Formats: sequence, structure tokens, C-alpha cells
Amino acid sequence: MTKIKLRIEGMHCTSCAMNIDGELEDTEGVKNSSTHYAKQESEVEFDEDKVMVKDIVKIIEKTGYKASLL
Repeated sequence: MTKIKLRIEGMHCTSCAMNIDGELEDTEGVKNSSTHYAKQESEVEFDEDKVMVKDIVKIIEKTGYKASLL
């Protein structure tokens, strides 16, 4: 398992963070997602054999936010 931290831009409330976590945790290969509205960050634990960092970023961007590695 690999862990990454991402900077998330565009969140307006804790519901935004919950939406991101929900989408990521529904993704095959993502074990855990913990997004913090106040910090504007997300920590994602995933299996690199099943999903890549670029895919995680795309999923976040599909939900309406901008993501980049910290």
C-alpha cells in the first residue's frame, strides 16, 4: 500500500471533503481516503497495482475540485 498527500482546492465545507472521500473510497484499489476541509488536504492510501496517482487526481477533479501532490 502507498500513501500520498494531496492539496485540494475548491472545497467550501465539510460536505465537499465527504464527497471526495466517498468517490475515492468507491474506487477499486483505494483502501482509505481522509480529506480535511480546514487543511485543504487529502491523504489517500491505495494499491499502486490497481490505481495510479493520476487516476486519483482525475477522480477528485471530476467531483469539481483541483488536486495536486504535496
